[in-house]
Amino acid sequence: MQTIDALKAHRSIRKYKNQKVEEQLLNSILEAGCRASTTGNMQVYSIIATTAEKIKAELAPAHFNQPGVLQAPVILTFCADFNRFNKWCKQRKAEPGYDNFLSFMTAAIDALLVAQNVCIAAEAKGLGICYYGTTTYNAQKIIDVLKLPKGVVPITTVTLGYADEQPELTDRLPLEAVIHHDTYKDYSPEDIDRIYQEKENNPKYQNFVKENNKETLAQVFTDVRYKKSDNEHFSNELMKVLKNQGFL
Repeated sequence: MQTIDALKAHRSIRKYKNQKVEEQLLNSILEAGCRASTTGNMQVYSIIATTAEKIKAELAPAHFNQPGVLQAPVILTFCADFNRFNKWCKQRKAEPGYDNFLSFMTAAIDALLVAQNVCIAAEAKGLGICYYGTTTYNAQKIIDVLKLPKGVVPITTVTLGYADEQPELTDRLPLEAVIHHDTYKDYSPEDIDRIYQEKENNPKYQNFVKENNKETLAQVFTDVRYKKSDNEHFSNELMKVLKNQGFL
């Protein structure tokens, strides 16, 4: 499959066959993933590949017990990691200055770049993947389970395996919603109406509105799925993690 075709065919897979991913195939995918761009060629990330059922079971609560975490043969946790780089610096008579938020952002970007590369490589090899945004919600629980030292923070989790479903493609906003030419062009009320019209008219989302007793789809996001109180709570928890892990 051509790369651009694979990208356009992306689906989030939440049901997996009871079939192991061969070690050679997994290593090939991870090797391709690690060719991702990285700041200063430092590679300030680590990938925890979890296949043990016991560890997957311990990770599941951190991901709100979503079935795919237990069902997928491989769980990949992508981490911002300055621990390794700091140790290298100290062993080579160099004093690292990476205990700050900028360094966390550098490492988080590295981790996300390699995660996306891994996902593209996996899908090109016929495997299914799914991102889990719950990683930053419950970062401390994941740190405890995976025994992550200071300087290491989990950024995202990806389940990987052979798909046992073929869901429809998820809708996306039109290009005009996200592409700005030369400079940022702010959105008029008419732009917003046009950009979100197809999404709001989608029967699936109209059902979401009814099921949640809301007036608009936007209210489903603000009042149910991603509430201000939850955002503030998990923000505070993440800031504690960054402090405990040596980035603040």
